[in-house]
Amino acid sequence: MTEAPTPVVIPPELRPADGRFGSGPSKVRSEALVDLAAAAPGLLGTSHRQTPVRDLVRRVREGVSALLELPDGYEVVLGNGGTTAFWDAAAFCLVRALSQHVVCGEFSAKFASVIEACPHLESPLLVEAAPGERPVLSGDADADTIALIQNETSTGVQMDVVRPEGAHESALVLVDATSAAGGLRVEASEFDVYYFAPQKCLASEGGLWLAALSPPALERIAAMTATRAVPASLDLSIALENSRKDQTYNTPAIATLFLTAHTLDWINDHGGLAWAAARCDTSADVVYRWAEKAPFATPFVKESRARSHTVATIDFDTSVDASAIAAVLRANGIVDVEPYRKLGRNQLRIALYPAIDPADVEVLTRAIDFVVAEIE
Repeated sequence: MTEAPTPVVIPPELRPADGRFGSGPSKVRSEALVDLAAAAPGLLGTSHRQTPVRDLVRRVREGVSALLELPDGYEVVLGNGGTTAFWDAAAFCLVRALSQHVVCGEFSAKFASVIEACPHLESPLLVEAAPGERPVLSGDADADTIALIQNETSTGVQMDVVRPEGAHESALVLVDATSAAGGLRVEASEFDVYYFAPQKCLASEGGLWLAALSPPALERIAAMTATRAVPASLDLSIALENSRKDQTYNTPAIATLFLTAHTLDWINDHGGLAWAAARCDTSADVVYRWAEKAPFATPFVKESRARSHTVATIDFDTSVDASAIAAVLRANGIVDVEPYRKLGRNQLRIALYPAIDPADVEVLTRAIDFVVAEIE
């Protein structure tokens, strides 16, 4: 009988203090969970139309506004369903007729496919790049909406948020910031809609979308919902009306709201977006320097300026099985570093969100070195 291989045991000194490196859902800070348990009797299981939960929604809205340093006239709106639901809402309430999309991975492509499927809209204009690369965008003057993505979670490509040259002056700039908001720098003057979900940089759970809206975006929503039939759950004017009352149209996950508010307070109390982004910069420097020096690894994204500082994708030499590394790490309590499934590469994907301690990222790289030496 063939004996089973001896499991690889990573020494304690090579195990991060917290082994969660998932790109979403991401690490939830233990301090937040302790505070949630303490607050639970007055929050969980109570009406979301009453003061305790409405105060929580207000904290989230004010926290996002402070985080992004929103100018006067911008508003923070939230609703249930996550980013996927917001794409559907945008198709009804933000895109007038023709949208232009950057596509550089699974999630940027999904939003474009939502628009393509809408009979009331024209086929979207696509500016595409291969996985691992970022598109070079020149705005189309006929497009009334420009759809950008700040960080493509599937590939680890990040892009600058800038109003594209050539776009019509009335075009709205929509930015998918799902794995960027709270971890990557952004200027509010460069967008009209900055939307995201909180289960990544904001160290919360899923099922919620949040959006910072400029005055032109608010005007577009009013115009579109006045002339289109829109399902109530996708109607951004209804979401706006409820958000102004510090509530959501339908029942939210209160724990998700609490964890989101907790992380926003944590980041803003430590210096805001500049502090959080610098923390992600440190983690990114650790992981990319390691990958460039390791004989068996290399950053998947070749252009250094396009390498994400919140989601790192690292390719491995064909002599090393990245899935075997991930399996050993998982058996030792270091989890969720597997690559995006549809990308199909021999790589690891490592979240670098603000809640993840840069020191743990450094220990993770040494743990990978150890595992590679053990399984070769």
